[in-house]
Amino acid sequence: MKNMLKPLLLLSALLFFSPQGAMADTYVENVGDKLAHGVANTVTGIGEVPKNMIMTTNEKGIGYGLTAGLVSGIIYGIGRTLTGVVDLVTFIIPTKPIIYPDFIWKEFDTKQTHFHPEWKLQK
Repeated sequence: MKNMLKPLLLLSALLFFSPQGAMADTYVENVGDKLAHGVANTVTGIGEVPKNMIMTTNEKGIGYGLTAGLVSGIIYGIGRTLTGVVDLVTFIIPTKPIIYPDFIWKEFDTKQTHFHPEWKLQK
Protein backbone atom coordinates (compact mmCIF):
# COMPACT_ATOMS: atom_id res chain seq x y z
CA MET A 1 0.00 0.00 0.00
CA LYS A 2 2.84 2.41 0.86
CA ASN A 3 4.49 1.70 -2.50
CA MET A 4 1.38 2.86 -4.34
CA LEU A 5 1.01 6.01 -2.26
CA LYS A 6 4.29 7.61 -3.38
CA PRO A 7 3.51 7.55 -7.14
CA LEU A 8 0.01 8.79 -6.43
CA LEU A 9 1.37 11.74 -4.43
CA LEU A 10 3.90 12.49 -7.16
CA LEU A 11 1.19 12.41 -9.83
CA SER A 12 -1.09 14.70 -7.86
CA ALA A 13 1.79 17.15 -7.29
CA LEU A 14 2.56 17.19 -11.02
CA LEU A 15 -1.09 17.81 -11.85
CA PHE A 16 -1.26 20.59 -9.29
CA PHE A 17 1.60 22.46 -10.96
CA SER A 18 0.54 21.71 -14.54
CA PRO A 19 -0.75 24.34 -17.01
CA GLN A 20 -4.19 22.74 -16.85
CA GLY A 21 -4.33 23.62 -13.18
CA ALA A 22 -3.52 27.23 -13.99
CA MET A 23 -6.14 27.26 -16.73
CA ALA A 24 -8.75 26.03 -14.27
CA ASP A 25 -8.16 29.10 -12.10
CA THR A 26 -8.32 31.35 -15.14
CA TYR A 27 -11.55 29.73 -16.30
CA VAL A 28 -13.16 30.16 -12.89
CA GLU A 29 -12.03 33.79 -12.73
CA ASN A 30 -13.31 34.52 -16.24
CA VAL A 31 -16.67 32.89 -15.52
CA GLY A 32 -16.92 34.83 -12.26
CA ASP A 33 -16.08 38.10 -14.03
CA LYS A 34 -18.72 37.46 -16.66
CA LEU A 35 -21.30 36.67 -14.00
CA ALA A 36 -20.41 39.90 -12.19
CA HIS A 37 -20.72 41.87 -15.45
CA GLY A 38 -24.08 40.28 -16.08
CA VAL A 39 -25.50 41.13 -12.67
CA ALA A 40 -24.07 44.66 -12.65
CA ASN A 41 -25.16 45.57 -16.17
CA THR A 42 -28.64 44.10 -15.75
CA VAL A 43 -29.19 46.16 -12.61
CA THR A 44 -27.45 49.40 -13.64
CA GLY A 45 -28.76 49.74 -17.20
CA ILE A 46 -31.05 52.54 -16.05
CA GLY A 47 -27.94 54.56 -15.14
CA GLU A 48 -27.34 55.17 -18.84
CA VAL A 49 -30.14 57.77 -18.81
CA PRO A 50 -28.44 60.30 -16.50
CA LYS A 51 -25.03 59.43 -17.95
CA ASN A 52 -26.12 60.28 -21.49
CA MET A 53 -28.02 63.37 -20.38
CA ILE A 54 -24.92 64.70 -18.57
CA MET A 55 -22.56 63.92 -21.44
CA THR A 56 -24.87 65.38 -24.10
CA THR A 57 -25.49 68.50 -22.01
CA ASN A 58 -21.75 69.02 -21.57
CA GLU A 59 -21.17 68.64 -25.32
CA LYS A 60 -24.16 70.41 -26.89
CA GLY A 61 -26.07 72.34 -24.24
CA ILE A 62 -28.92 71.88 -21.82
CA GLY A 63 -31.79 71.75 -24.31
CA TYR A 64 -30.16 69.10 -26.42
CA GLY A 65 -29.01 67.18 -23.36
CA LEU A 66 -32.49 67.02 -21.83
CA THR A 67 -34.09 65.75 -25.06
CA ALA A 68 -31.59 63.83 -27.18
CA GLY A 69 -29.63 62.78 -24.09
CA LEU A 70 -32.77 61.32 -22.57
CA VAL A 71 -33.63 59.36 -25.71
CA SER A 72 -30.09 58.06 -26.24
CA GLY A 73 -29.89 57.20 -22.53
CA ILE A 74 -33.02 55.08 -22.78
CA ILE A 75 -31.64 53.28 -25.85
CA TYR A 76 -28.21 52.68 -24.29
CA GLY A 77 -29.89 51.64 -21.03
CA ILE A 78 -31.90 48.98 -22.83
CA GLY A 79 -28.73 47.85 -24.58
CA ARG A 80 -26.74 47.64 -21.32
CA THR A 81 -29.54 45.74 -19.60
CA LEU A 82 -29.87 43.27 -22.48
CA THR A 83 -26.11 42.65 -22.63
CA GLY A 84 -26.25 42.02 -18.89
CA VAL A 85 -28.99 39.46 -19.40
CA VAL A 86 -26.96 37.79 -22.17
CA ASP A 87 -23.95 37.64 -19.84
CA LEU A 88 -26.09 36.12 -17.09
CA VAL A 89 -27.55 33.46 -19.36
CA THR A 90 -24.19 32.56 -20.96
CA PHE A 91 -21.85 33.15 -18.02
CA ILE A 92 -20.55 29.57 -18.22
CA ILE A 93 -18.87 30.48 -21.55
CA PRO A 94 -16.18 33.06 -20.74
CA THR A 95 -16.23 35.82 -23.35
CA LYS A 96 -14.95 39.36 -23.47
CA PRO A 97 -17.50 42.06 -22.58
CA ILE A 98 -19.84 43.14 -25.36
CA ILE A 99 -20.28 46.64 -23.95
CA TYR A 100 -17.60 49.23 -23.16
CA PRO A 101 -16.99 50.57 -20.61
CA ASP A 102 -17.78 47.19 -19.12
CA PHE A 103 -19.28 48.70 -15.96
CA ILE A 104 -21.33 51.89 -16.05
CA TRP A 105 -19.37 53.54 -13.24
CA LYS A 106 -16.11 53.32 -15.18
CA GLU A 107 -15.48 56.69 -16.84
CA PHE A 108 -19.09 57.67 -16.11
CA ASP A 109 -19.04 61.20 -17.47
CA THR A 110 -16.10 61.01 -19.86
CA LYS A 111 -16.58 58.01 -22.16
CA GLN A 112 -19.58 57.23 -24.34
CA THR A 113 -20.93 53.70 -24.13
CA HIS A 114 -20.40 51.56 -27.20
CA PHE A 115 -20.97 47.96 -28.17
CA HIS A 116 -18.26 45.72 -29.55
CA PRO A 117 -19.25 44.27 -32.95
CA GLU A 118 -17.74 40.84 -32.17
CA TRP A 119 -18.38 38.44 -29.35
CA LYS A 120 -14.97 36.91 -28.61
CA LEU A 121 -14.00 34.11 -26.26
CA GLN A 122 -11.57 34.85 -23.42
CA LYS A 123 -8.07 33.50 -23.95
